[in-house]
Amino acid sequence: MNEAVVNSLYIVLALSLLAILFALYKRSWILRRDRGNAKMREISDLIHLGAMTYLRKQYEMLAVFIAVVAILLFLGLGAITAVAFVFGAVLSIAAGNIGMRTATAANSRTTQAAMKSVEKGFDVAFASGLVSGFAVVGLGLFGITLLYLLIGDPQLLFGFGFGASSIALFARVGGGIFTKGADVGADLVGKVEKGIPEDDPRNPAVIADNVGDNVGDVAGMGADLFESYVGAIIAAMVLGVTAVGANGAILGAKGAAIPLALSGVGIIASILGTAWVKAKKGNIFSAIDKGILLAAVAMAIFSFMFIDLFVGMYGLFYAILAGLVVAIIIGYFTEFVTSPYHRPTQMIAEAARTGAGTNIITGMSTGMLSTSVYIIVVSGAILVSYYFAGLFGVAIAAVGMLSTLAITLSAETYGSVSDNSAGISEMAGLGKKVRERTEMLDAVGNSTAAIGKGFAISSAALTTLALFASFIQITHLPSIDLSKPVVIVGLLMGALMPFVFSAFAMSSVGRAAMAMVEEVRRQFKQIKGLLSGKAKPDYEKCIAISTSASLREMVTPGLLAILAPIAFGLAFGVEALGGFLAGAIATGFLLAVFMANSGAAWDNAKKFIEAGHFGGKGSDAHKAAVIGDTVGDPCKDTAGPSMNILIKLMTIVSLLVLPLLL
Repeated sequence: MNEAVVNSLYIVLALSLLAILFALYKRSWILRRDRGNAKMREISDLIHLGAMTYLRKQYEMLAVFIAVVAILLFLGLGAITAVAFVFGAVLSIAAGNIGMRTATAANSRTTQAAMKSVEKGFDVAFASGLVSGFAVVGLGLFGITLLYLLIGDPQLLFGFGFGASSIALFARVGGGIFTKGADVGADLVGKVEKGIPEDDPRNPAVIADNVGDNVGDVAGMGADLFESYVGAIIAAMVLGVTAVGANGAILGAKGAAIPLALSGVGIIASILGTAWVKAKKGNIFSAIDKGILLAAVAMAIFSFMFIDLFVGMYGLFYAILAGLVVAIIIGYFTEFVTSPYHRPTQMIAEAARTGAGTNIITGMSTGMLSTSVYIIVVSGAILVSYYFAGLFGVAIAAVGMLSTLAITLSAETYGSVSDNSAGISEMAGLGKKVRERTEMLDAVGNSTAAIGKGFAISSAALTTLALFASFIQITHLPSIDLSKPVVIVGLLMGALMPFVFSAFAMSSVGRAAMAMVEEVRRQFKQIKGLLSGKAKPDYEKCIAISTSASLREMVTPGLLAILAPIAFGLAFGVEALGGFLAGAIATGFLLAVFMANSGAAWDNAKKFIEAGHFGGKGSDAHKAAVIGDTVGDPCKDTAGPSMNILIKLMTIVSLLVLPLLL
C-alpha cells in the first residue's frame, strides 16, 4: 500500500473511533437521567438482570463454539484467518452487548421522562437507539480497517466476516426464540384466556417478554446489522482491488480503501442526521424519518465530493445513490404495509371480525404481495449499479445503503426501549396519562421496528449479492450452467435451505411457547390471589424457561447454516455450490420479506382494534387478532429476521472454504 492509501486508512480509523465516542457520549447522557420511583427501578432491574443472565449463558456457549472453530480454521486455513474470525466474533458480541446494556438502562428513564412529556420520553428512547447504532458502526469499521492495515489482503478478511455472521445467527435465533416464546405464552393465557391487559403485572410471563425485546431486537438486531455492515464492506474491498479506475489502470489497494472511506463518510452524515431528529409536540411520528432522510442527503453530497476529489469514478456515485434510494423507498413502503394508519393493516384488522382464520389469511396475502415491491426496488438498484460500475458497483450500492446504518439502526432499538417503557408504566401503575404517552411512543416504535426489519432484509439481499459477486470473481466462473444436472440440484437444495431453517426456528418458538403457557396457567391456578392482584407471580421461573429453551434450540439451525454449504461444496464442486447459493438467496430474501411484513401487520392490526376499532379490547375481533399476532410473532421476530443472516452466513462460509474447494 502506498502512503496516500495508508494515510486514508488512518483517517477512517479516526472516524470509527469518533462513532464509538459518540455512542459513549449518548450513553453517558442517558445514565444521567432520572430512573423513576422505587417500583419503576425494581421492574427495570428485573428486566436488566434477566437479559444479562441470558447473555451470560449464551456467551458461555458461544465461547466454546468460537474456540473450536478457531482451532479448525487455524489447522485448515492458517493463523490469520483464525485470528480474524475471533476478532470479528468478539466485536460482534461487544456491539450487541453495549446496545442491550444501554437499552435496559434506558427503559425506566424513558418512562420517567414521559411523565413530563411525550417529547422528553422520545429523546431518551432515541438516544438509546443511537448508542446501539453508532457502537455497531464504530466497532465494525474499526475492526475491518485495523485488520486491513495489518494484513493487507482483503480476502483474508472473510474470516472476520465469518466471526461476525456466526455470532449474529446465534444471537438472532436465540434471542428470537426467547422473546417470542415468552410473548406468545403471555398473550395466549393473559389476553385470550384471562382477559387481562398487555403488560399486566399479574401475568407471570410479562417480564420475560420485556427481557426478550432486548435480547432479540437489540442484541440480536445489532449483531445482525453488524455482520451486514462488515460483510458489504469486505465484499466491496475484494472486488475493488481488481476494479479498473478512471485512467484504465487496476485500482489495487486504492480500490480496497474506497468502501472503507465511504463508510467513514457515512458516520459524519449519520451524526448530522441525528441533529435533525427533534420530536415536535403532537407529532413524533416523522421525527426519525426526517433524521434518516437528512443523513441520506448528506451522504449523497459528501460521497460525491469524495469521489470527485480522490477517485474520479462517477459511476460509483450512481451506485451509492442507488443504495440510498433503495433504503428510503423500502423504509416508506414498509411503513405503508405494516402501519395501523394505512389500509393494508386496517384490512387485516377488519378481517378479524369474522374470526382468526380470515385474519390470518388476509395477513398472509398482504405479506406475500409486499415481496413484489422489495424485489423490484432491489433489482433496479442491482441493474443501475452494475450498469455504471460493474460488480464493484453492486457492492458499493450495498455499502451506500448501509452507510447511514448508525442512525437507521437506532430506529429499531428505539422500538424495543419504547415497548419496555410502556410495559413499565403499566406494571408500575403510573396512571392513564403516562400510559397513553408511553403507548404513543410504543406505537411509533412498532412502525420503526418494522422499518428496521425491512431495511435489514433489503441490505442483507444487496450484501449477499456483493458477496456472491466476490464468489464469482475468486472462482473465475464465467457463468453457472443451468443445463448441468448438478447445478440444478444445487439450485433446488439451496432454495430448500431457508424453508428447513424456518421450520426449525418456528417449531422452536412453538415448543418454548407451550412450556410458557403451561407455566403461566400453573401459576394462575396454584398461586392464590394472583389474578386478584393480592399475590406476586414468579417472574424468574418464566425467564428461566425462555432462557433454557432459546439456548437449547438455537444450536441445530446454527450448525445447519454453517455445515450445509461446506458439505455441498465438498461433495459437488464449486459450480454446483454457486447454484446452491443462488437458490438460497432467492428464496431466503422472499421468505424474509413475507414473514417480517405479515408478522408486523398482524401485530399492528391487533393494536388498531385495541385503539377502539371493530369492538375494541375484549371483543371477538380482538381475540381473533391476538391469535393472528401470535402466529406472526415467530415470523417477524425469529424466522424472518434470521433469513437475513442465513443467506449471508452461507455465502461467506462458502467464500471462506474456497481455498479447500479450489
